[in-house]
Amino acid sequence: MQIIDFTAAHMEEAASLAKQNYEDEQEFVPALPAVESVSALGEFADNGLGVAAFEGDTMMGFLCGNRPWDNTWDIPGLRNVFSPMGANGVIGENRAKIYARLYQAAGEKWAAVGAASHAVCLYAHDREAQAQFFRYSFGMRCVDAIRRVEAMNCRPCEGYVFSELAPKDILRVLPMEKRLDESYRASPFFMFRKPPIEAAFLGNYECAQSVYFIAEQKGQIVAFIRAEQDGENFIRDIPGYLHIKGGFCLTEHRGKGLNQKLLSLLTAKLKAQGCTRLGVDFESINPTAWGFWLKYFTAYTHSLVRRIDENVLAAPERMR
Repeated sequence: MQIIDFTAAHMEEAASLAKQNYEDEQEFVPALPAVESVSALGEFADNGLGVAAFEGDTMMGFLCGNRPWDNTWDIPGLRNVFSPMGANGVIGENRAKIYARLYQAAGEKWAAVGAASHAVCLYAHDREAQAQFFRYSFGMRCVDAIRRVEAMNCRPCEGYVFSELAPKDILRVLPMEKRLDESYRASPFFMFRKPPIEAAFLGNYECAQSVYFIAEQKGQIVAFIRAEQDGENFIRDIPGYLHIKGGFCLTEHRGKGLNQKLLSLLTAKLKAQGCTRLGVDFESINPTAWGFWLKYFTAYTHSLVRRIDENVLAAPERMR
């Protein structure tokens, strides 16, 4: 097996392989929509950070990464390269061996541009590939999950008032968004997020066309769910799709069915609007998110991350 640089000449064959891998995941997750093609691969052919595996003239697999970005997860100086959904794929046999060879070559390129953080998005049911990356010291960090927009049954929540938050009242939920960000810092999460600033919060609300449903008790918001025209991969561009970008319930109000009720109200609204699928992404290191979302959604990707020892990095030429 020969490992070579990924170039524009490989895009058509790679796109076909990536589509096949996506369709393999559809067998496990029927809620995934049919697609004509996966992500465009032009940027990966241009940035020089991708590799391909060949046996003779047959592509066995490929692994590409985005151009690196700095201060990943608000960690000063941490540079990351990420291979998103659709930017990697291998044939059905010997998947672990092929991915092992691909990462050995791609990882060398990523380190050469100063990236100490390496991330790869794999399909959730591709256990063989994930096992190989675990052997290479990667750990799970993020999950993408999906469900069809269907009616939900949930128990009554006595003593609470539920509603969709009107645009004129949107700032009422900002303190809860700040509480959500604060919760990220706790064990075992340990993830820093900058508190939202009012102007930026309003700008994002308008740009993303956010939809909020809230639960109130005695006039105070105690839980919310937020959905947007957004997402972490190419599925977000498919008509009839909306993406959950946040949700939070105060600790003292958990276990009373508030989140389930909010989700049911959101799905009812989307169904009435003709939406067919609802997605969510969350960090696997968040036990509350893991416990809740996977009750109602099916995971279809796991993003794995490795942080290499910065001491092995030479003084690289910075890519901008």
